[in-house]
Amino acid sequence: MADLNLKTRYMGIELKNPIVVGSCNLVTDTDNLKKIEEAGAAAVVYKSLFEEQIQVESMQHDEEIEAHNEMHAEMTSMFPGIKHAGPEEHLLNLRKAKESIGIPVIASLNAVNKETWLEYAKKIEQTGVSAIEINLYNTPRDKDVSSSSIEKEQIELLVELKKSLKITIAVKLSPFYANPLHVIAEMDKTGVDAFVLFNKLFQPELDIEKIQHVFPLNLSHPGDYNLSLRYAGLLHGNINANITANGGIYNGDEIVKLLLAGATNVQVVSAIYRHRYDVIKKMLFELESWMTRKGFSSIDEFRGKLSKANIKDPYAYKRSQYVDILMNSELYTKKYNQI
Repeated sequence: MADLNLKTRYMGIELKNPIVVGSCNLVTDTDNLKKIEEAGAAAVVYKSLFEEQIQVESMQHDEEIEAHNEMHAEMTSMFPGIKHAGPEEHLLNLRKAKESIGIPVIASLNAVNKETWLEYAKKIEQTGVSAIEINLYNTPRDKDVSSSSIEKEQIELLVELKKSLKITIAVKLSPFYANPLHVIAEMDKTGVDAFVLFNKLFQPELDIEKIQHVFPLNLSHPGDYNLSLRYAGLLHGNINANITANGGIYNGDEIVKLLLAGATNVQVVSAIYRHRYDVIKKMLFELESWMTRKGFSSIDEFRGKLSKANIKDPYAYKRSQYVDILMNSELYTKKYNQI
């Protein structure tokens, strides 16, 4: 397996293999980052900076300014002393993360207001990170806002970000568009460099004994990658941007599936929470073992081999699979009853 080439090119960045550790709390600790690098990960997405963090700091700043309004004009300093509050601390830690490891660090921004997106994307770029991941999603709150207006606003934002940034941009999307393929195709025209499929959105949970909201650790389950696999297979060869797949990826065989469908690389998080950092080594070993067994010497030789663009079966990614299962329900029931 020594001659295998696991390299992949993602957003113009050469990665030594296709495993990227996604945005999570683990990556905020320098020791964890070093363990992730030692285990063999090719890159890390740093934890997101959120609009709420930025707005909290802004409110604190306004309160401090207000408290100083009546001070004497000859005071030595009239400026509030906020030390590394909110987003400033995040930017400082982002810079430290980049300096602590040798693999690429990709930033993540999760804003709401256009001004925040543009201002903090630029500040993030100045930390020296390799790229930035833009988290686009919209939580429905107003029945009078149309889906087309939301999509238009997001596309216009991407145009502005591409104009203002020199680093490459990945767009992390939710799957909750009427037609994700159309939205991605339109966003691809803006020149963004990659799409991450898909964002795992926070969902509320309730404790019926305490009668209160709870916030459980919402890890992905094995097999959750199927939605990413479908869209990677449909998009490969039809857009210019790279494709990152995520969601419940726990072993090397699953990475193979997503690469065969057309993904450029994968992001893993839940597998590390459940099995710690050595799961990355195991994934890489399983990926190499499969490549050796099948006679592939590089990932480029088989990436997209089973995408819609490269297979003869026109129905592989279509509704007919679903219909076939329903029409032959007795056959499937007998099959699984024998297990």
